[in-house]
Amino acid sequence: MVPVDWLSVVDYPRLEGEDLEHTQLLLASESEMPPILVHRPTMRVIDGIHRLRVARLRGRTEICVRFFDGSQADAFVLAVRNNTGHGLPLTLADRTVAATRIITSHPQWSNRAIARVSGLSPKTVAAIRRRSTADTPPSNTRVGRDGRVRPISAAAGRERAGRLIAAHPDMPLRAVAKEARISVATAHDVRERVTSGRDPVPERERRNAGTRSQGRPDEGVRRLPSRSGTGPGASRDQARTPAILVQRLLKDPSLRSTETGRTLLRLFDAQTQVVQKWDRLVDSIPQHCSEIIADLAGEYAKFWHEFATQSHTVTHDDDWQKSS
Repeated sequence: MVPVDWLSVVDYPRLEGEDLEHTQLLLASESEMPPILVHRPTMRVIDGIHRLRVARLRGRTEICVRFFDGSQADAFVLAVRNNTGHGLPLTLADRTVAATRIITSHPQWSNRAIARVSGLSPKTVAAIRRRSTADTPPSNTRVGRDGRVRPISAAAGRERAGRLIAAHPDMPLRAVAKEARISVATAHDVRERVTSGRDPVPERERRNAGTRSQGRPDEGVRRLPSRSGTGPGASRDQARTPAILVQRLLKDPSLRSTETGRTLLRLFDAQTQVVQKWDRLVDSIPQHCSEIIADLAGEYAKFWHEFATQSHTVTHDDDWQKSS
């Protein structure tokens, strides 16, 4: 319990300040209100300006609080998160201004992490970031919602993996991924690209990472003989899109003739639909269940990643052990 006169309401994410109608609604309620959240170093209210206002209107001299001891920047993030998740929601203008400020104070946070806090879509946060950081040198990493630091581009890791695969064609993908500090799935893609005579780093990713060299883009990476015999080219890239690969599998009698195979085909077909409607699906997620959907997607992604790892590495691992 602290005196209400000790508390201040400044640096709050609501641009219009107190909502009088919401204050009157709380004032008319006889239910016990939860403690407000206060930044201890500054005694600023992080969450609960309407509850504080009600306490003053009722003539209370003290109010129950919970303290937060972090930085002012983190206190603002917490204010945005709390006011987006419950009570009187922030307006779109409030959330946009808040996201802009968080991008400035926490530039290493991913778009999805900021979107989760601000209640905006990741696409909207990305657009705000492009507008608000035009004069700021880009960071090479982002901190995701799970707290893990990830590179924005895997271009450097792809190049390391390309050199490893060129020098040791039978090296297991797990070993390549660990040495190059990339995912096993990325290592598999690099192997496919190097084997077919292509650059281990896709052109778009190389542009985004700003890693073009003065000489050849694939300098230092020795090409392996192409397994397909088609050589590099856009037609092969197009032939390996998920939708086309699924259509190819749907014609395979070894999969269609077994229940397990048909189950796998149905799963892949469903994933193809998700990929094709990706942006529409993300933008249509209701805010109140976005956290659950994000957690589910993350958990299922782990299963698919492990499935891909086991599918791609078992043969290569066995061959590597035999040759060793």
